[in-house]
Amino acid sequence: MVCVFESAAPGLVEIRKRKLRKPREDPFFFGRLGLADQGKPQTPDPPPNHSRSWAAKRQKHTGTSTAPWGRRPMEKFRAVLDLHLKHRNTLGYVLVSLLTVGGERIFSTAVFQCPCSDAWNLPYGLVFLLVPALALFLLGYVLSARTWRLLTGCCAPGARTGCGAALRGALVCAQLSAVAAVAPLTWVAVALLGGSFYECAASGSAFVARRLCFGRSPGCADQLPLVPCHQVQAPDVQDLQKELKAQSQVLGWVLIAVVIIVLLIFTSITRCLSPVSFLQLKFWKIYLEQEQQILKSQATEHATKLAKENIKCFFECSHPKEYNTPSIKDWQQISSLYTFNPKEQYYSILHKYVNRKEKNQSIRSSKEDVVVPVLGFVDSSDMNSTPDL
Repeated sequence: MVCVFESAAPGLVEIRKRKLRKPREDPFFFGRLGLADQGKPQTPDPPPNHSRSWAAKRQKHTGTSTAPWGRRPMEKFRAVLDLHLKHRNTLGYVLVSLLTVGGERIFSTAVFQCPCSDAWNLPYGLVFLLVPALALFLLGYVLSARTWRLLTGCCAPGARTGCGAALRGALVCAQLSAVAAVAPLTWVAVALLGGSFYECAASGSAFVARRLCFGRSPGCADQLPLVPCHQVQAPDVQDLQKELKAQSQVLGWVLIAVVIIVLLIFTSITRCLSPVSFLQLKFWKIYLEQEQQILKSQATEHATKLAKENIKCFFECSHPKEYNTPSIKDWQQISSLYTFNPKEQYYSILHKYVNRKEKNQSIRSSKEDVVVPVLGFVDSSDMNSTPDL
């Protein structure tokens, strides 16, 4: 037995060496001698192709990233950002409308309390119905970049005035008013659909009281202001609250229909009178986005260099280097309102400025220039309207 074991020992040692060199070549020995490793999970060996790593191949086939956080979240964020840039105006209108609806609901449930008084119902209801709409209308003017482009410097000494400039300013104001009216009209429409503000205001109106109380009990007109508070004893008078709410909701839907029809007609007319085609308008908007991004980047870089040079010279008590910065007149010219000229194709006021024939030539609007409503987005964009990418 000892001799047999000693004669078999060299072969066993040789098998063990082969096992260490090539673990997958001898399955019989793996089954006999690898019993201690049966409980451990076996991981597949990487493929022998050395031109590419096993992790890279796995990423290609499975679509996963070997980075700790991966690239998919950034791609999704980029898609959302592209969607926001593509439909920025539409999303802005939707957001304003949703905020307006939420604000009206909060006001009508938590703040509004009808006084149920003959003297106060009408003014109290009208204040809650119209004053927030007026505030939203003025806020639309304030938040528009085109408003400040029109007003900044218009009253300064030497500002250009005349019938043509006044007419163009009036047309721009009309367009600004149309855009700023979105939020207040939404407020009024939602408030009318709710009915609380109208019920309170109409119950204090003598004209509405004469129409509603015609043919009813003699004390109907005196009890009508108490209807919103459910303090009327007569059932026929209390039932007038349903009629008031029905009138309010009908007016709300009529207002919504009128606004949609007017908006559709105005958009159709402006598109029909457009001097440029549909695809050129798309290209125009892309150009403006790129121009504003590059302008903001270059302005930031130039301002940073100028600030660093001034601070350096301050601490070193030396004279700064000469920097070519646009003059006040140059800034005023590129800040003016854009007007369209059929003979010249410029996509922005900056585009028009850099293509002027003479250095001292003014690019202010001439008699041939016109204000085109469909090109109102040219003045609406500024360096802060486009986010950094």
